[in-house]
Amino acid sequence: MFKRHKSLASERKRALLSQRATRFILKDDMRNFHFLSKLVLSAGPLRPTPAVKHSKTTHFEIEIFDAQTRKQICILDKVTQSSTIHDVKQKFHKACGPFLKDYITIQSIAASSIVTLYATDLGQQVSWTTVFLAEYTGPLLIYLLFYLRIPCIYDGKESARRLRHPVVHLACFCHCIHYIRYLLETLFVHKVSAGHTPLKNLIMSCAFYWGFTSWIAYYINHPLYTPPSFGNRQITVSAINFLICEAGNHFINVMLSHPNHTGNNACFPSPNYNPFTWMFFLVSCPNYTYEIGSWISFTVMTQTLPGGLTA
Repeated sequence: MFKRHKSLASERKRALLSQRATRFILKDDMRNFHFLSKLVLSAGPLRPTPAVKHSKTTHFEIEIFDAQTRKQICILDKVTQSSTIHDVKQKFHKACGPFLKDYITIQSIAASSIVTLYATDLGQQVSWTTVFLAEYTGPLLIYLLFYLRIPCIYDGKESARRLRHPVVHLACFCHCIHYIRYLLETLFVHKVSAGHTPLKNLIMSCAFYWGFTSWIAYYINHPLYTPPSFGNRQITVSAINFLICEAGNHFINVMLSHPNHTGNNACFPSPNYNPFTWMFFLVSCPNYTYEIGSWISFTVMTQTLPGGLTA
């Protein structure tokens, strides 16, 4: 009996402990469930996982070479197929450094306390105004030397024996008018840059202008020069057309030197009441059109091949 009573007591004790354990577990489950509910509510609505997009952009590697030495300067990588030449220039400047302007501050280009600059010796420099004045003064004086028929150029006896045709005098007048206009526009009309250019550019430009002037003047002022085939009609029409083209060239240059301004932007000139500006309806740069017309008229007027090649 004692053993049986003892076993019943132990079973009741186990049942009681089991009930307490179950209540404790239920309380923990309720707490966990309550905590999980708060966490879900505070997290907000579920969002779908964004799909990973695979890029199909093609990249290129661009090799930059020196135009004269043909040596490789650098390689620009990761250049997309939609990149423009401007983008390539920007990447090149970042890789090799840009050409610096005079107004650039050291602070804007300095990445540290040590700045490295590379200089290129372009030789002796001359201003652009000097270049233009030398280009146009030379032809004016050279043509007059041939017009005067100095003995070191032509035979003195032949020059004195043969009379000059009137077109020779007219050609000298037109040629002088052309280059005098150039000189006056350089001084008073054109807005020449304050920059400089290497001396070799001045020499090349003068060689071109002075050389063609000598070639033209030699044939027109030669004692054996043959006048135009169609006589005064050919000379008169060509001379009038030459003067019209010279006037048109001047008025267009004046317009181009005074562009219309709208805010901070300069507008391209448009035709106005001046008939010479109506050429803008046909071409975008009438000054070059009038220039070509002047030389074609001069060529027809004098009937010389060098004048046509100059145009």
